[in-house]
Amino acid sequence: MNRNATSLLRITLFSILGMVIVGYSIFQAWKLISGPIIDIYTPQNGATYSQTLIEIEGRARNISYLNLNDRPIFTNKNGYFKEKLLLSPGYNIIKLDAKDKFKNYTKKRLEIILKEF
Repeated sequence: MNRNATSLLRITLFSILGMVIVGYSIFQAWKLISGPIIDIYTPQNGATYSQTLIEIEGRARNISYLNLNDRPIFTNKNGYFKEKLLLSPGYNIIKLDAKDKFKNYTKKRLEIILKEF
């Protein structure tokens, strides 16, 4: 091989290596870039209950703080949370909000109805 072909091959390999490193860095940083995420498994939005005590279950990812109706709640090491909540008769609004370490903010709102017999 001549000198120009060797130089071109070396530049191409370093360019490919650089693109792989940048791509992998973006892939790993996506959790930080996307901000906090709240997934609520139960109860479903708009559900109707006949009992006053319900349990809210879900998962929060990429968070520093998690609040349920402006009260801090905690997650386990995998981000899952489970909290009991007393409903008022009639229409209830349940608010979950989270913030990450970069001050990104997200919130979820559930509307639940408690029927009394």
